[in-house]
Amino acid sequence: MLSPMASDRSHLPRLQRGLYQGLAAVHWTICLEDRVTGWLDELFHARFREVMVHACARQGCVCPAYCLMPDHMHLLLAGIREDADLYLAARFLRKHLEPVLAVGRFQKQGFDHVLREEERARDAFAGVCHYVLQNPVREGLCDDASEWRFSGSVIPGFPDLRIHKEGYWELYWRICHRLTTAATGTAP
Repeated sequence: MLSPMASDRSHLPRLQRGLYQGLAAVHWTICLEDRVTGWLDELFHARFREVMVHACARQGCVCPAYCLMPDHMHLLLAGIREDADLYLAARFLRKHLEPVLAVGRFQKQGFDHVLREEERARDAFAGVCHYVLQNPVREGLCDDASEWRFSGSVIPGFPDLRIHKEGYWELYWRICHRLTTAATGTAP
């Protein structure tokens, strides 16, 4: 028998908070209520990137891939410190973005997938990021993911790092290794 919380679709059950902390990685899907459109533009994208930098800096994480769609957004957050909290990073992002939505508001709760250890291995992790970035292609909004202007990555301290450029992954892993080592005092 389902618990009252599990049967209440307005509040989906969350995993243990510890799974969202430390060197974890989480794929978030955040939808707008009633899948409303009309909010996604260059100004919102710039605000998203600004708020994401602050969320990452405050909560000890990076955003190796994100994709803003007309009625929802996907983002992958990865902890780079032992005290990282990806749940709080996503909550901070929602709190500071919702007031600047031109229309609508976010659904009460986003969907998340905490990546398992095997999904955090380099090739598998890059595959999850590729999946995130391919959303506009699957929806027929563009022919190639690199054409979608509302996607990318946010790594605090590296504003020119572009996920669609050749050599991104080699540089990403080098940066994350350095950031994680500096934050924890050990290699990841």
